[in-house]
Amino acid sequence: MSEKDELFDKKVECPVCKHEFTTKKIRSSRLRIEKRDEDFLNHYTTENPIKYNIFVCPNCGYSSWESKFEQIKGDQIGIVIDNISSRWNPRDFGGIRSNMEAIETYKLALVIGMQLECTKLELGNTCLNIGWLYRLDKKREEEKRFLILARDKFIEAYNTESLSGTNMDESKLSYLIGELSRRIGERETALSWFNTCLNLTSTRLNPALDSMAREQWRKTKDEE
Repeated sequence: MSEKDELFDKKVECPVCKHEFTTKKIRSSRLRIEKRDEDFLNHYTTENPIKYNIFVCPNCGYSSWESKFEQIKGDQIGIVIDNISSRWNPRDFGGIRSNMEAIETYKLALVIGMQLECTKLELGNTCLNIGWLYRLDKKREEEKRFLILARDKFIEAYNTESLSGTNMDESKLSYLIGELSRRIGERETALSWFNTCLNLTSTRLNPALDSMAREQWRKTKDEE
């Protein structure tokens, strides 16, 4: 199956400058998961859909997650125009993306997300996806750098933000912080967060996550 068969064009209108453009998406019917890493990165026999999660307006540079792209508020539009569009060198990410091009889209979204004061959870998730893409590209040092950034943002989110209305709860987030800490070589921090996860009532009500946390706790202990 070719990339052209897997992908289709989605028409989008930029909420900042009203420019219409197209961006690639992957047909969900063509997705085939090959394996899943312990920090939730899915590997596919096909193109990885995370490469196309960020929409980038080629006209003004506004970049965001597909799910958030149209949710920009009126007072935030001026921030994008003043801080991003005024310096934007027009580029089009609407075609088939390499891993490095996908990384560039996430970095654009990260810069804008910080400008718009997105939640720590959202910023952490963007950093995590950058780390994943570097993993797919086998750039280990860059992967580690963004896993550290993601882990630190997730700790801030755990300690200061409500997770209500997100796809994350305390159990999953504490597990993920533990696993990212393990992957960056911070063993004691990893063990502490796995323990936090395992002590939560919500974890005991989620047998799959409970099993994963116990297994990764044991793996971390064995890495002494």
